[in-house]
Formats: sequence, C-alpha cells, structure tokens
Amino acid sequence: MTDLPDPMSRRDRQRQTRDAIVFAAREAFAEGGYHAANLEAIARRAGFSKGAVYSNFAGKAELFLAVIDANIEQSLAQGGWDVFETPDEWNSEDPRIRDAIRGFALATLEFIAVAARDAKLSEAMAARMNVLVATYAGVVEASRVQDDDLTSEQLGALLAALDQGAAALSLAGSHAIDQSLLRAGMLRLLDPSQAGEPERGDGESALHDRVIRARVAAALREAYRE
Repeated sequence: MTDLPDPMSRRDRQRQTRDAIVFAAREAFAEGGYHAANLEAIARRAGFSKGAVYSNFAGKAELFLAVIDANIEQSLAQGGWDVFETPDEWNSEDPRIRDAIRGFALATLEFIAVAARDAKLSEAMAARMNVLVATYAGVVEASRVQDDDLTSEQLGALLAALDQGAAALSLAGSHAIDQSLLRAGMLRLLDPSQAGEPERGDGESALHDRVIRARVAAALREAYRE
C-alpha cells in the first residue's frame, strides 16, 4: 500500500499563500508601477481574496518590501552576483523579461520617493540598501590590491552609488554610461592600474573572479541576517 504524503501544515499553507501573493505582486508592480498596483487585483492574480493579502501584509508598502526581500533571497540562493557583469536577464532576447526588470526598477524608484517621506518606511528601505552596500564592500575586500585611505565600507558605498546612479540614468533614457564604462569606473575605484585593461580570460583571473563571487555572496548573506 502506497503511503500518502503528510498533510500540509497550517504554517506551510500560510507560507505558500504568502509566496503566491509576493510572486503576483512582483508582476503587478513591474507592469503598472507602485502607485498603480492594486491589492485587490494582486489578490485575484494570486488566486485569493483581498483578505488573504491583509492577513499576511499590513498594506501595499509592506508587500513591496516583501517583494524586495524575495529578490534578495533569490540572489542568495543563486550564490550572489557578479557586479562587473550584466545579468543574463538584461541581455535576454525576450522583451517581456526586459520590460519586467525595467518595470520593477521604475516601481522601486516610486517606492523610494514614498519611503523618503515616511520615517518607518525610510528605515526599512535603508536596511535593504545597506545589504547592497555590504555586497560591494565584499567585492572591495576580495579585489583591492593596494592600500587606500578609504575603508572597504566606504569604497563599497561608492561602488553602489556608481552602479545605482548608472541605472537611474538608464531608466531616465540616457545612454551616457554603458556596461563597459560602468565596469571601467568600478575597476578604477578598486584598482586604478587595471581600469583600462581588457576582459581577463586567463586561469588565474578566472579563479580570482570565482573568489570574488564567493565572498560577495558571503557578505550579502551576513548583511541580510543582521
């Protein structure tokens, strides 16, 4: 006789419901932006009532933060990311993927403007931005080859500002900074002597890149736990 699987616990069902709502919310925010997203529509997209949303989240702001957390967790599960490379999704030939990434980035800008006027939301968003800064600080620790008056945390903050600023310019329609120029700027902060070098392909450099990725992932995990 075949054993039947154990029934799903109440906690597992709640987690499944919450995950479905977060997934639906990510799509809704990417499609219409933060302000236009509607909790009732998100609930329907997820296959639940609006009450299910409010039983898991205090409101739209908390739900948006949960989507950001889910994105961070996804990055952690994938072992972090290489800050010098353009994610495959950006280069995807599928316009739906590119539009979704751009749409959520725009929604995030909307949310940042809202959070900046709310002390509690501002603190919550700052905590998540600190994870980003800690990630770049990990890159600095793994990459810097010379002494600098700036700490790893300070250089990490500058790298984050450069990356996010370039993204903001791109979202605004500017093509002043492409991925090649962004990478050169990051390398100049880390090691001016390598700023103009071409793509590295030798075995030692490849190993170095893997070390960077591993340390970035570790820094991200540590920051996310705090």
